[in-house]
Amino acid sequence: MSGVPPVPPVLLVLNAGSSSLKFRTFELDGQRLEGGLSGQIDAIGTHARLRVTGPDGTRLEDRALEGADATPDAQSALALLVRWLGARLAGRRIAAVGHRVVHGGPRHAEPVRVDEALLADLDTLVPLAPLHQPHNLAPIRALAAVWPDVAQVACFDTAFHRTQPAEAETFALPLTYRDAGVRRYGFHGLSYDSISRRLPAVSPAAAAGRTIVAHLGAGVSMCALKGGRSVASTMGFTALDGCIMGTRCGTLDPGVVLWLARERGLSLDAIERLLYRESGLLGLSGLSADMRVLLASDAPAARLAIDCFTYRIAREAGSLASALGGLDALVFTAGIGEHSAPIRAEICARLAWLGIELDPEANAAGGPCLTRPGSRTSAWRIPTDEERRIAELTVETLGASLA
Repeated sequence: MSGVPPVPPVLLVLNAGSSSLKFRTFELDGQRLEGGLSGQIDAIGTHARLRVTGPDGTRLEDRALEGADATPDAQSALALLVRWLGARLAGRRIAAVGHRVVHGGPRHAEPVRVDEALLADLDTLVPLAPLHQPHNLAPIRALAAVWPDVAQVACFDTAFHRTQPAEAETFALPLTYRDAGVRRYGFHGLSYDSISRRLPAVSPAAAAGRTIVAHLGAGVSMCALKGGRSVASTMGFTALDGCIMGTRCGTLDPGVVLWLARERGLSLDAIERLLYRESGLLGLSGLSADMRVLLASDAPAARLAIDCFTYRIAREAGSLASALGGLDALVFTAGIGEHSAPIRAEICARLAWLGIELDPEANAAGGPCLTRPGSRTSAWRIPTDEERRIAELTVETLGASLA
């Protein structure tokens, strides 16, 4: 009918993990992105639940999956999501799908349109991210079978860190190992990319200067930004290195791994399980990987876990400040960083020597600026938006072919 504007196509963003499938939709108004649905299927394999909110924050779904869908695996969870989206979008065209892929290796410093050659290349990186990469790639293959004509773009968590100098990414091993791919890659790059693009509007001085971004969630890492570009990060060859995490150990003397194998007789699979799933806050506290649970507990082991967590972050921040040659700003983001004022306060207290003068009232209110006027180093709370950044990168990669 003449005079009726066309219905805009939809861009879908997927962030697939081992037990969750997060998604977000955006309406494509030319090259402009309008927010749509946001949700996830979590507890996949146990007590799966579907949660969805609309663009205005209204809760559209919050229900346990029942019957045949009660304990889906990753493939059936994706099939369920495809069915749900099909009904909800009522035949609207999905123009493209953007995916978070944890590891891009040394060859991928930019997002890439997916084809079979790319998937084969990314398969070779599974040993570098065994608990992440397979779950990132499986939905790409599944959607290629369901929607063969829909373009898919892989956006890499490692790509943002490819601006780091050689001395920051090179291990002191024979260079033949570096040539084989053993180097510091860094992760959470999509989060850091999101923050670096938001910083100029929040704090032009922080955007132009020497800034540490602390991505504190179930996974924890920190990144040193100089003029918005990554120059050093706490994560390295894998997502185990650096800070203490929910269930991951963080920095560990490699001699411990040798001891576990030789003296305790642990297999490689058992060591991998220990370091990725049984350590961190969970292992230290013996109680929970959830910081909220630990903060509410009066158990001495819970307090020890919190102290180790904030100590390691402050120590890593000192290392990153050295890489930057000083510090102008500290940014907190992700689940703990955005929502836990007590943890922000403890970290800032440990970093007072860097000139951070926390404003307790501003911190309790959530900022965005957390420090007193005149503080030599400013601190900020800025929510990350990895899904929007993936959507933006997908649009930039596909360009005119989205029309």
